[in-house]
Amino acid sequence: MLKTSDFYYDLPEELIAQTPVEPRDSSRFLVYNRQTDEISHKHFRDIYEILNKGDLLVINTTKVYPARIFARTEHGGKVEVLLLKRKNLTDWEVLVKPGKKCKEGVVLKISDELSVEILSRTEEGGRIVRFIFDGVFEDILSRVGEMPLPPYIRQKLENQQRYQTVYCKKEGSAAAPTAGLHFTPELIQRLKEKGVEFAEVNLNVGLGTFRPVKADNLEEHKMHTEFFEITEENAKIINKAKAEGRRVIAVGTTSVRTLESAGNQDGTVNAISGDTSIFIYPPYKFKVVDSLITNFHLPESTLIMLVSALSTREKILELYKIAVEEKYRFFSFGDSMMII
Repeated sequence: MLKTSDFYYDLPEELIAQTPVEPRDSSRFLVYNRQTDEISHKHFRDIYEILNKGDLLVINTTKVYPARIFARTEHGGKVEVLLLKRKNLTDWEVLVKPGKKCKEGVVLKISDELSVEILSRTEEGGRIVRFIFDGVFEDILSRVGEMPLPPYIRQKLENQQRYQTVYCKKEGSAAAPTAGLHFTPELIQRLKEKGVEFAEVNLNVGLGTFRPVKADNLEEHKMHTEFFEITEENAKIINKAKAEGRRVIAVGTTSVRTLESAGNQDGTVNAISGDTSIFIYPPYKFKVVDSLITNFHLPESTLIMLVSALSTREKILELYKIAVEEKYRFFSFGDSMMII
């Protein structure tokens, strides 16, 4: 029986990337071939040589909203509000800090055009709140909100767009699908000209992605839910690739979770939208995904568990050890790996 501690590895703090590299596709790229057991060290732009005509890349086109907001109490105390999940036009599930200032009924002022009322507490210690505004909420949020960078990134991000993929479309995420941050428009164009195909899915990344696994036994861990969607058009593209025996390559763990949530035993996917709380860890049998492009993830996280399911726990920890020795950059703004 697997335990959370089985997915621990040692990471020197200086290898946690604080800033993104320029250009995006100059990040380093560890490629592991499961058939030959070969490891190679490249740069992300070299993916052009690795991918073949007919390969299908499945990308998550979700867009990060500026989910971090700073508000004040009537006595001038500062409160940080982090948007997690929209309930309706005015109500959201949020995290607040410090929580003691955010009792039910309290109204916080954010700006002249935006206030927020605390409605209730959630089981996880968050709050359900109601925003009070006059105008278009998204427009106001774009003026007052900041990008919700993960807690391990301590440097201020100069260019907010660097925490978005170049192909993002629909706002809905509290964190970026970071495997996609390495693509440039030019690289995508070159891949398309080579005959590599793209399919789009959507999964709204929640901050549960950064929450530690508290259960020691993996079977007892309760996964957070996230909204996902595959349109009819994109389901057809994916199913055609599967029917023709072409590789379906997920760009990021969020694309994996979407595909496997929508997948059938025969490898096809359904056009679907809804919530998923799928938890993938060894020895999971993949229905749709053949290969994965992903960043390097936190020790003992659900993400490193998912990646391990594509190979073995021992092999992935060995690859991570090599990445540490080779001084790869880790986490959201870090380098990338591919499991073929």
